[in-house]
Amino acid sequence: MSPSASTHMTIGALIPARGGSKGIPGKNLRHVGGRALVGHAIHAALDCEQIDRVAVSTDDPAIAALSKAAGAEVIWRPADLSGDTASSESALLHGLDTWRADHFVPDYLLFLQCTSPLTRGKDLDDLITHALAADADTAFTGVAHHRFIWKENADGNWVGVNHDKATRPRRQDREREIMENGAAYLMRTQGFLESKHRFFGKTVCWELPPHHGIEIDDELDLQMVQVAAQARQAQERKTHLPNPLEALVLDFDGVFTDNLVHLSQSGEESIVCSRGDGLAISRFKKVFPGKILVLSTETNPVVLSRCEKLGLPCIHGVSSKEDALHQWLNNEGVRPVNTLFLGNDLNDLGCFKLVGCGVAVGSAHPEVKAHARIVLDRKGGDEAVRELLNLISSQPTDIF
Repeated sequence: MSPSASTHMTIGALIPARGGSKGIPGKNLRHVGGRALVGHAIHAALDCEQIDRVAVSTDDPAIAALSKAAGAEVIWRPADLSGDTASSESALLHGLDTWRADHFVPDYLLFLQCTSPLTRGKDLDDLITHALAADADTAFTGVAHHRFIWKENADGNWVGVNHDKATRPRRQDREREIMENGAAYLMRTQGFLESKHRFFGKTVCWELPPHHGIEIDDELDLQMVQVAAQARQAQERKTHLPNPLEALVLDFDGVFTDNLVHLSQSGEESIVCSRGDGLAISRFKKVFPGKILVLSTETNPVVLSRCEKLGLPCIHGVSSKEDALHQWLNNEGVRPVNTLFLGNDLNDLGCFKLVGCGVAVGSAHPEVKAHARIVLDRKGGDEAVRELLNLISSQPTDIF
C-alpha cells in the first residue's frame, strides 16, 4: 500500500545506547565536534521533520541524563538486553513494547546508531521520503565504494568477491556498489515485529556522501570522524559569515582575555592576553579590506594600551554597546548586515541583534551562545580571535 499525501505516516525513532563498550570504553558519551555521540543521534532525529517521537534505549544513568537534557525520551533497557551479546533488534523490540504500553505504535520505526555522528536531520528526512516514495518495507543509508573485495578459499587461494581477478576495470567502468554505513535503518513496524529483523520485504537505500562511510568502532575511527566533523563544521560556519564582510567588531574582556582580573597586594589590576591573537590580527589587517573595531564597556587603561599596541581603533567606557556600535556603523558608512561582532556576555546581545552575524567565544554565557550564529571552539583569551580570523579566511588551512 503506497502512502498517500493526505495520510500521515507516524514514525518513531529509537536510538540504542548502552553504557558498556569493549572497543571504546564509554563510547556513546565520547565527544565529536563538541557533542557526545548519543547527542548527535538525538539532535539528528529531532531535526528530522517527519519523526513523531524520539527515544534512547539505555542501561546507563549518564546516558539517560544526557538524553533527557537533549530532548529525547528514555527507555530503560533490562539487564538481559544490555550485554555484549544482545542484538540491536532486541533493544528495538523492547522499545516498541514500551511504546505500545503508552498507546503508541508507529507505522514506521527508524533505527539510529550513535556510531555515525555525521548524520543530520536532513539525511533522515531524505531516507524516509525516498523509502515512502518507493513503497519500501525497509531502507538503509549507505555510501558508494569502489574497492576490490577479496576472500581466501579453503585451499589458500585468494579470489575476487566483487570482481574477476583477471581484469582490472576502471572505477567509472565498474558496476556501482553501495556499502552500509550503519547510520540509519527504516522499517515498517508491523513487518519488523513479524520478522524481528531490520531487513525484510522490499529494501531500498539512500546514498550519503563518501565521508559518511566512517563508522566508529575504535579510537582511530573516532579520530577520523573528529577530523571530518571539524571540516564540515568549519564549512557550515562559513555560510553564516556576512558576504561581503565590511566590518569586524570585537569585544575585549572575555574575548581577548579569559575574563579574569588579577589583583596585586597593592590593588593593581592586570589581565592576560594571548600573543597568538595579536600575531593573527597583525597578519589579518594586511589582507582584510574592511574596518576593525574593538568595543568595550570597560574604562581600564589596559584596554586602550593593548589596542594601541595592536594598531586597532577602540571605543571604550560606553554604557550601551549597541548604541555605540550603531553610531559607529553610521559614521563609517558600514551596513550592519555586513558586520560581524565577536562577544561573550549578556551586554553583547544587543550588538548580536544589530549585526549580520553574532559570534560567541567558547566560554561565552549560555544565553549568548544560544543567540550566536557561530560559536567558536576556543575560549576567550585562548586564541579565540585567531580561530575567528582563520574562519573568515578563504584559505583551506590556518594562516593567521
